[in-house]
Amino acid sequence: MIRYILRRLVAGVVLLLVVTMVVFAIFFLVPRLAGIDSDGLAARYVGKSPSPEAIAAVKERLNLDEPITVQYGEFVSGLVTGTEYDSGTDIIHCDAPCFGYSFKTNTEVWPQLMDRLPVTGSLAIGAAVIWVLAGVSIGVLSALRRGSLLDRAAMITALAGVSLPIFFTGLVSLALLSYYWPIFPPGGSYTGITENPLAWAHGLVLPWVTLAFLYAAMYARLTRAGMLDTMGEDFIRTARAKGLPERTVVTKHGLRAALTPIITIFGLDFGLMLGGAVLTESTFSLPGLGKFAVDAIRGNDLPVVLGVTLLTAAFVVVCNLIVDVLYAWVDPRVRVGA
Repeated sequence: MIRYILRRLVAGVVLLLVVTMVVFAIFFLVPRLAGIDSDGLAARYVGKSPSPEAIAAVKERLNLDEPITVQYGEFVSGLVTGTEYDSGTDIIHCDAPCFGYSFKTNTEVWPQLMDRLPVTGSLAIGAAVIWVLAGVSIGVLSALRRGSLLDRAAMITALAGVSLPIFFTGLVSLALLSYYWPIFPPGGSYTGITENPLAWAHGLVLPWVTLAFLYAAMYARLTRAGMLDTMGEDFIRTARAKGLPERTVVTKHGLRAALTPIITIFGLDFGLMLGGAVLTESTFSLPGLGKFAVDAIRGNDLPVVLGVTLLTAAFVVVCNLIVDVLYAWVDPRVRVGA
């Protein structure tokens, strides 16, 4: 087990390095391949209608005239040890991990990301708990009562949840439960959990339920399909023939075997969610990473977009590393064959 985890840790570090290469290539190499020179690339970091002097200054600060390998080396070095930027009047030191420096707001990107991460983390964790518990429970009940009224109602609800976009269900919930019936606070209100835990939970109920409705629907369908396949296997019939209680057969044997695809998709979904639930945060005006990225795209603040992209990719890699470890716990055959 320990050797398996160590191999996965090494693979995770290598994958993070590959992620930095891909992200760097997307923002610095691909535009050059498309015909954009260093002046055009620097203009993207300045903002709209930049002056030639501002473009020249940013090009010098980011070393955009250097070879691409040198730029990548400085990019990775900044992530690990920090770097310095010349603002024209002063030398700015960007502490590690340096995810870039926004010349539009004259602030480092990393502190801004950390300021918004608690909002996105609160939204992702709360919604994940709801959608996993609801989705898996509904999927198991639907599989055990296949063809019943409960099964049909659950699958119709799941189909509606998958089909309806978040910005629709979010606006409907706001209209009904915040404005028509003022039960929950309207969008844009967020209270830190350390300030007031009850106000924190109360302000996030609608975003949690709206976001969880979409994912719970998908998890219910996946769990139902997995349980239907698993409950017909020979080892399930053997467990029943041994006289095991039905609850043990369903939870310990049936559900555990059906959890593998659920864990896989959860690792991807939760990693992406930690990088910012763009639609949910924009609908409810939550100051998280998703809304931060959208505002940066609108303002043409490319260092912020790069920072959010890199952080999201890192979250996905780390969550998939955790998924690999969970595989070994759920199904011992995984670590034996790895």
